Amino acid sequence: MSAATGSGSCRFAHYFVVCGVDTDTGLEPDDGAGAGFEQSPVRRSFKSKVLVHYPENTGKNPFNKDAVNMLCMPRGLSFRTQADERHPQFHSFTIAFDDGTRSYGFVHTFYEEVTSPPIITAMQTLCKMHHVDMDSLMSSLDESDIESLAGASGCLGCVGSFDSSRDTLYVSKALCLITPLPFLQASRQFLAQLHQSVTSQTAPPLPLESYIHNILYEVPLPPPGKSLKFHGVQGPIVCQRPGPEELPLGEYPLGEAFSLLGVENMVKLLTCALLETQVLLYSQDYQRLMTVAEGITTLLFPFQWQHIYLPIISTPLHHLLEAPVPFLMGIHRRDGAQRSSLHLPHEANLCFVDIDNHRVEAPEDLPLFPDQTELIQELSEVLLQFGLSPQGGSMITKLSSSTSPTASPRLSSLVLEDLMEDRRNGNLGGEELAVLERLQALARKCGGEQTSEGRRAMEMEEEDEEMKASKMNVQLREVFAVRFAAIFSKYEDFVIHSAVDLDSWLSNREGAFSFDKGSFLSLQPATHLHFLSRFLETSMFSSFVDGKVISRWADREPQQQLFDRRLERERLYDTGEEDPRPCSCKKGLLLSESVRAVEHRLQKADHTAIHPHLLDMRIGQGRHHPGYFPKLQADVLTQDNAVTKRMLMERMGKESVELCQGEANITGLQENTLIHGLCDLLERTWGHCLLQVRAQPLTKAVYMLLSRLTVFKPSACAGSHCSEQRTLDDGTLVPKASLTQDMRFIQTMNEGLSEVGQARAWIHLALEKKMLSQHLKELLTNQELLRQLYKPHAFLLCEEEREQFLFHLLSLNTVDYLCFTRVFTSICIPYRVVIIPMKKLSIAMATVNPWVCVSGELGDSGIRQFPKNTQEIYFQCKNLGRLSTLQLGQENSGLLAKCLIDCVMVYNEITGHTYKFPCGRWLGKGVGDGSLERVLIGQLLSPGVEDDSGRWTGTPPELPSPSQSVRTVLSSLGKELREAANNLVKHFHKPEQERGNLTVLLCGEGGLVLSLEKFLLHGLKSNRLFQRNVFVWDFVEKAVISMETADQMGDLHRSTIIKDPPCDLLCHYVNAINASSRNIGKEGKFQLFVCLGIRDRLLSHWFPLLAECSLTVRTYEEGALLRDRAAVLSLSRILHTLNDFTVTLETALVKGVDL
Repeated sequence: MSAATGSGSCRFAHYFVVCGVDTDTGLEPDDGAGAGFEQSPVRRSFKSKVLVHYPENTGKNPFNKDAVNMLCMPRGLSFRTQADERHPQFHSFTIAFDDGTRSYGFVHTFYEEVTSPPIITAMQTLCKMHHVDMDSLMSSLDESDIESLAGASGCLGCVGSFDSSRDTLYVSKALCLITPLPFLQASRQFLAQLHQSVTSQTAPPLPLESYIHNILYEVPLPPPGKSLKFHGVQGPIVCQRPGPEELPLGEYPLGEAFSLLGVENMVKLLTCALLETQVLLYSQDYQRLMTVAEGITTLLFPFQWQHIYLPIISTPLHHLLEAPVPFLMGIHRRDGAQRSSLHLPHEANLCFVDIDNHRVEAPEDLPLFPDQTELIQELSEVLLQFGLSPQGGSMITKLSSSTSPTASPRLSSLVLEDLMEDRRNGNLGGEELAVLERLQALARKCGGEQTSEGRRAMEMEEEDEEMKASKMNVQLREVFAVRFAAIFSKYEDFVIHSAVDLDSWLSNREGAFSFDKGSFLSLQPATHLHFLSRFLETSMFSSFVDGKVISRWADREPQQQLFDRRLERERLYDTGEEDPRPCSCKKGLLLSESVRAVEHRLQKADHTAIHPHLLDMRIGQGRHHPGYFPKLQADVLTQDNAVTKRMLMERMGKESVELCQGEANITGLQENTLIHGLCDLLERTWGHCLLQVRAQPLTKAVYMLLSRLTVFKPSACAGSHCSEQRTLDDGTLVPKASLTQDMRFIQTMNEGLSEVGQARAWIHLALEKKMLSQHLKELLTNQELLRQLYKPHAFLLCEEEREQFLFHLLSLNTVDYLCFTRVFTSICIPYRVVIIPMKKLSIAMATVNPWVCVSGELGDSGIRQFPKNTQEIYFQCKNLGRLSTLQLGQENSGLLAKCLIDCVMVYNEITGHTYKFPCGRWLGKGVGDGSLERVLIGQLLSPGVEDDSGRWTGTPPELPSPSQSVRTVLSSLGKELREAANNLVKHFHKPEQERGNLTVLLCGEGGLVLSLEKFLLHGLKSNRLFQRNVFVWDFVEKAVISMETADQMGDLHRSTIIKDPPCDLLCHYVNAINASSRNIGKEGKFQLFVCLGIRDRLLSHWFPLLAECSLTVRTYEEGALLRDRAAVLSLSRILHTLNDFTVTLETALVKGVDL
């Protein structure tokens, strides 16, 4: 099962829910909670109700009021008096939908004083009736029966009584957050901070509605592989999601599950789950049920539980235990209940897990997990590494044993809870009770007088614990993931593809076999057969294989896709040699990458959500009453973004499609959605308390405000500054980077935009330039005009909130956006191109006549000739999108027309983007490789790093000659080749809108072309066949000539090779590249050779041919990689993995070659 996805799934939370007592309906006994008649009414359970939930519904995840109420308060309402403990409790739950997706609920339950007179009166009446009934019962019993009743029930006398004249009545209330993904820690912190603000004597900075509205509508899901910081009532909260190459999100602490049950019991429980036995969890703590259940399903990767999954079921649903199908369920253990009191059917196939007593009762015929002894040892080492005992119950021992005076307040409170449990069980006497009460009072006093430094220390300790738990989760999960990868590393070889299309496979699915189980088992160790023979018959394995079969016609399930990519990666790194430690090495590599990624995300948030802000609330709403959760204002919490977006689209007409929905293949739907949400927020913020807003649409009013404010600003072209503006070839002035000039450029765009569209286009441009916060701050300096346009209590006139808002907009500068470039694809953009020669040879530029052709995602500029004796050119052309390559050439072919080029810089004069195209090579005949034209690879520079060549990934530097490298052992070359191929594999596995520049991966620094050039240069003799500088293309040319000559003369060793199509194609491609009219030099020809070979899936065949050529023995030294059969075979296997992908090359790379 996967987390829910849909229109609402882009948000962090689907619903916020409050459950409690309904004062209108009064008290209704909860018969299903199991409360007996002998219990006092204060100890009984009553039916709870969903008091409020926001929003009403969200897309594909309709709100199920009955299910949420039952899971939020499984035992119903609980009452307490001032003499009872009223500690807040936390638990979570999951809700499954018909399509197999799940949502997660996180519940913070606390006790609130009852102020409703009807409820207090009803409880008083019930208590009086209970006393009368108990007195009548006692009068009818003899003395021995009374003593036994008193010992059994513990409800005689005044225990559990309530008198409204002397007692204060409290009732449980639950705050719940329902999310599409299991963000356990973040949700728990948010709810705890919400409750702390209610109990605090100090009012929160904003009404609670602001924080709830923020998390429901303004906090998005963090992107995969990124972390997100948002703000609770008390402070910031960080959540994170694994990247596409990491295991799926799993925040439930596996260390706690292992500590509760022990390693051996957890392995036994996982084995039962894999073999799909009935699994029943049993605990007094609801959160323990979820922790163990989610822990087990997390460890099943890449397989998924296919049957009934109910980690928490209430008493009315206990009949589900009679289902004769596999299930994974959890039931609550009532106080004093024993295992023998449960009447469970089908116990022969039942795995009963008593979490509190650390016992697992598995079926008798349960086989051992493969290599179970080694697995237990490995898991034990991980737990010991984090300070946990592999034996069950270690958490309880740890807590109960920490009774020293230096124990933390949190730990001391847990020890006191254990003592209070003894008090309830009758294990403490009168003097001990008095001591206990003094201890409780002292603990409360110490806790109430904590300094801010102490609270900060505890917060840092909690952060460290969260980091520790996350690392432990990664390590424990990787242990099982690597084991499954080892067992099923070649499962694809046994999948049977018998159908020609999906429809025929579905129609014959029941009678067809999709997996060759017999052949698979025949290759497994004998000790594994007992387990594997049963596992191959399970539904989870059948579903896994079905997913593989269906992947021929449809997208693979994400978990299976990740598992297959891991297997591909292992095969990519497999050199074919026997490795004495294969499992540990692979696990160590994956583990280190995953741990580093988790550390990075938790230590520094990648994104920051919009800060909670003041809502447009009625006067008197949102007031703070300590100890009481307020009645929320519904109208400000039902503003679903989908409704707002639909209203705006109706007002904007077709521009909403053009600006936010169109050209999804270029702009990327995810970025458009986020930018659209930002525009919505800005319009609501700037429209708050705007005068005469009813007279015109809000968006138009915002545009008018923007236009009027820019008119009041002084012209950016005043005085001497005008002379600084640049001029294009046609005499057009290049606009300067100022607020006014940006707005004027938007107004002159020939896009036919309305006022609303122009306002949004300006926001897009400012965001891409990383100037949005600065521009808005500049606009807001005109306080006089703001007071004319806004009411006195408007958001923009509140200095503190305004500064906070601008500060968070400033955080958007950490991301590189292309929202303007990719949306407005038909506008004309002025570009500036500067050729930078090597400093010592800059005078040589006077002898060349250079030209450039700039290419990007949306096209190319055509050839642009530089004026004579200049190194800089301005031109205007249709938007090229994100730039990728640049063709640099010269018309003068004389021997003196040569120049050593350092790099070429291209500037987008509207967005301010700077692209650097490194070269580092000669341009001219008779020098270097004699190239008159080069294709340079560029990349967008971040501001302030223009000269940071150390982090550059563009055109690679020129390689040293073989004489310098022939005696150097390139131990890292194999790794570089595998990394280059792996980067290409990852590129094609990403969604299309998330892919980067393929040309960089092929031809850039660390790309495939450079790696293969190093491979061919290794061991190349420098002074035998060639006189001057040695280039790889020289060898390729001579090898082809040698093959063709030997074929014609008929004396080539193994002459049958020449007749094979790969050899004919090799000769044909090399000759076609040499015959091209482009003078791209020897390096450019080899680059073109590699790119065409990858595109046409021929490169994996060509390198073995080059290795077998008779010229290779004479040209390469004996230790060269090209003469090493194992190295060539490994290279061919690496290149063969790229044949599964369709490679589309840029026009600039293949121009002039008809192949």
